[in-house]
Amino acid sequence: MPTPAKGPRLGGGAAHERLMLANLSAALFEHKRITTTLTKAKRLSPYAERLVTFAKRGDLSSRRRVLGLISDKGIVHELFTDIAKAVENRDGGYTRITKIGNRKGDNAPMAVIELVLEPVSAKQAVVKEATTAAATAAPAEEAAAPVEADVEESAVEEAPVEEASEEASAEEAPADEAK
Repeated sequence: MPTPAKGPRLGGGAAHERLMLANLSAALFEHKRITTTLTKAKRLSPYAERLVTFAKRGDLSSRRRVLGLISDKGIVHELFTDIAKAVENRDGGYTRITKIGNRKGDNAPMAVIELVLEPVSAKQAVVKEATTAAATAAPAEEAAAPVEADVEESAVEEAPVEEASEEASAEEAPADEAK
């Protein structure tokens, strides 16, 4: 688990903070969104994300580690089945904190912490695919770079390519008419 910050803990001692974070994370997994103070939400975020990472692994060892922290078997089952399946394509960032203003009674800054269960956006998927394609193409470009060093030969090669593309388009037109 993430090491507690130095200095004062939430609610007193370190043991009480661990119990409080375990209860907050159980409530987060049960309700998918909870309202708490901003400080507790910021402390809860890495704790809950670590538990979700264990759930994504899905093995027996991970389940036992999570059961050591969250005692409710129903919530752990929901974490390992529903939540882990919803975030299986995410690399991180399973929680979102939104500030909602101050509490009326003591003016404490409040926040909503929620699980991000939406699928990864298409833009993120395209960026990931492009980076992997660029990484695999980089060694091929390094091998092809010395061949393309002579600029005059590449200019000569471009002219026949244009003629070939015109011939190819002429050949494709009758094939389209046959259909």
